[in-house]
Amino acid sequence: MCGMNRDNPFGADNQQETKVTTQRLDSSWVVGFVDGEGCFSVAIHSNPRNARRTRGWQLTATFQVSQHEAERAMLERFHTHLGCGHVYHKGPGGSVMTSSVIRLADLAERIISLFEQHRLLVKDEDFPIFATIVRLLRVKEHLRPDGFDRVVRLAFSMNAHGRQRAWPIEDILQGSSETVRQARR
Repeated sequence: MCGMNRDNPFGADNQQETKVTTQRLDSSWVVGFVDGEGCFSVAIHSNPRNARRTRGWQLTATFQVSQHEAERAMLERFHTHLGCGHVYHKGPGGSVMTSSVIRLADLAERIISLFEQHRLLVKDEDFPIFATIVRLLRVKEHLRPDGFDRVVRLAFSMNAHGRQRAWPIEDILQGSSETVRQARR
């Protein structure tokens, strides 16, 4: 695991060091910061209580930006600029802080709106897919079988085409997580 080390500017956790000032954050700066340090993702977790509606899976759209805890003041300013989300430690005892937004209304009205007005460069392929997924989740399209399949396929097309996912897409689309879990035993 890569640790934060200010003597190693090439560490994965230390991609940008930012000096916090009292100036208001500029939307162009925010977009550049997110291009370097942000993530648009859709988590797919096993949730047997959702067996009837979403085949035992829970879909959660998330926007987040992470920094070393030494830059917490900057993350707080970022959070204030967005007007939504939460800032917290990424893990127990860890030194990484995250500013995260999961509320669908905030994602649609603040995050998506911002990045549709101010175009991303690095994340320009994943962002439109993320925006589509958020809009589908807001109208509960994922609760219909064909809508669920569409959202899952879109989620798998993001972020390196789902290579880092714990479950293969076929397992998610074929049935409930409980059924899949029992089949693997």
